[in-house]
Amino acid sequence: MPQLTDEAVTEKTGAAPAAPEDQDRDRAAPESQGPAGRPGTWMTPEEYGASRATLWTGAVVLVTDTDGRVLVQSVDYRSDRLLPGGAVDAGEAPAAAAAREMHEELGVEGRYPRCLAVDWIPADAPGMPPGMRFPGEILHVFDGGTWTRDRIGSVRLPAQEITGIHFAEPAALTALMDAGDARRVLCALRARINGGGAALLEDGRPTAPTALDRLGALRTRRVPQHGTWHPGPAPAHLTPQDPAGWLFAPDGRVLLLIARATGAAQLPPPTAGRTAGALPLGYRYADQGAHPRTAARLTALPPGPDPAYARLLATPEQVRELSDWGPAGHEELAAVHGARTHLSLPSPPRTPPTELPPEGCHW
Repeated sequence: MPQLTDEAVTEKTGAAPAAPEDQDRDRAAPESQGPAGRPGTWMTPEEYGASRATLWTGAVVLVTDTDGRVLVQSVDYRSDRLLPGGAVDAGEAPAAAAAREMHEELGVEGRYPRCLAVDWIPADAPGMPPGMRFPGEILHVFDGGTWTRDRIGSVRLPAQEITGIHFAEPAALTALMDAGDARRVLCALRARINGGGAALLEDGRPTAPTALDRLGALRTRRVPQHGTWHPGPAPAHLTPQDPAGWLFAPDGRVLLLIARATGAAQLPPPTAGRTAGALPLGYRYADQGAHPRTAARLTALPPGPDPAYARLLATPEQVRELSDWGPAGHEELAAVHGARTHLSLPSPPRTPPTELPPEGCHW
């Protein structure tokens, strides 16, 4: 904050004004004269307050269901969908505003201390009516967690304003929401999956994009894989389809492929790298066929055979959150953790997925 005038400092703190020799030095530098002939950039408290920018502040909450779909609500004053939340009242903390809005709009009690994204929305953002005199906004996106069916069933809508809620596939948000809102939600969802802290956004775009942001993860519909999970090798009478591998790096993370053109995530084939200790993990039964899964330890990764795919290391939980595996997803994930223990590999902490170099690597 700029320094105050001598008069303001004396009045506020009782401190003596600058020494005469200091004042002479200030007067000897007319090129640094401030308002009303005062030296430098000194301001009164009133002048400094008037110089500060005015912005709105808002808080919204990102909630997903157990299938990874995002809760959006319909309102009686707009045609597009919104996350629950709204304006931060004067003197109110953003997290407190999030809790208040969730209670007012959905009838649920809760606390939302974890922020997923902070977005600066410029005053010239499209779609703002001129009569609103929108000065720009700082919008906080808080993590509302994953809701079970019972939690969703406890929602009670108010008599007006909120006309309904539903859970949308992440890729569908661009068709349901304002463009800036959709960008913000997808970035917040990626920040939740990354686990690296809140994302700083400018008009819904990250200032420091992660690998998931650069590759546009979740921008296209996830491929549903809702078959039932069965441990062990697939029966001989079932035709194997689309075999995939849980291939572990030494740090306990697994190999993940993301299509550069679509952002779609998938497990690699079991032959994607040089491996050791391979074992049949289980299979998905769907469409009258078996979709087998193999677990193995990666010892080397050759140069990328297909430039259309980026190769990343991610935790098994992150792979699941980028996929649409249906109710059996937790069973497959439990089997993956069992295989990791069998291979004597560590449990990795959640960190942003790391893109591997195209020339490959060895461990």
